[in-house]
Amino acid sequence: MAHQIAPSSTLGSVLLSNSRTLDTAEIWETRKDLSASLQMAARLGLEEGICNHFSAVVPGHDNLFLVNPYGLSFAEATPDKLLICDYEGHVLAGNGVPEATAFYIHARIHKNCPRARAAFHTHMPYATALAMTEGEPLVFAGQTALKFYGRIAVDTHFNGLALDTKEGDRIAAAAGDADILFMRHHGVMILAPDIAQAWDDLYYLERAAEVQCLAMATGRKLIPVPTEVAARTAQQMREEDGQSARMHLDSIRRQIGL
Repeated sequence: MAHQIAPSSTLGSVLLSNSRTLDTAEIWETRKDLSASLQMAARLGLEEGICNHFSAVVPGHDNLFLVNPYGLSFAEATPDKLLICDYEGHVLAGNGVPEATAFYIHARIHKNCPRARAAFHTHMPYATALAMTEGEPLVFAGQTALKFYGRIAVDTHFNGLALDTKEGDRIAAAAGDADILFMRHHGVMILAPDIAQAWDDLYYLERAAEVQCLAMATGRKLIPVPTEVAARTAQQMREEDGQSARMHLDSIRRQIGL
């Protein structure tokens, strides 16, 4: 179920003055990156109706963020349909409004965690399944999972829908310094310095979760990688994450046609 946030009052001259700076080439590329991520997430079955949301800080405007609008599926999220919002709920560019939980979660995360230039939230099935189980969500028993070694936090205090700034602040605090937040009974949140790395983490997190669920389904005990090997492998992966993530997203943009 999604909840619509009521549109804020018209900003008049402020909106008009901002509109001239919110249509730069850099911002358009950011729109393409975010749209490609949304559309490929839909192709891979990582969305849930019209309820999940991806956001990114607008280049050159640290107090604004791009987000998909309420009422559209990920598959419909073309670059021109994305909204630009401020942290008070004003829509400065685009038609429509953000879904309420999208606004309260993402606005507070971007405001409270400046390192999170991109924030992707989904209820993708395998990662969400692990958020519903006892213990730590990921058992570091497979190579793909090692990408996330030492980067995970778990929000164990599910409080229902995030429909106010207090809950958004609580979720941001639960993430702490982690890049991956497993939200108990809910889903996952990916925090990253750019859209490419957010997409890369989202994709590989679900792959790692899927393989773990398949391994667990055998009924056999999982064998974790020794901690020293896990830490070393994670460091090796981090050293190439930025370049690899950008190439990954570029491939997605070619497939989507952006």
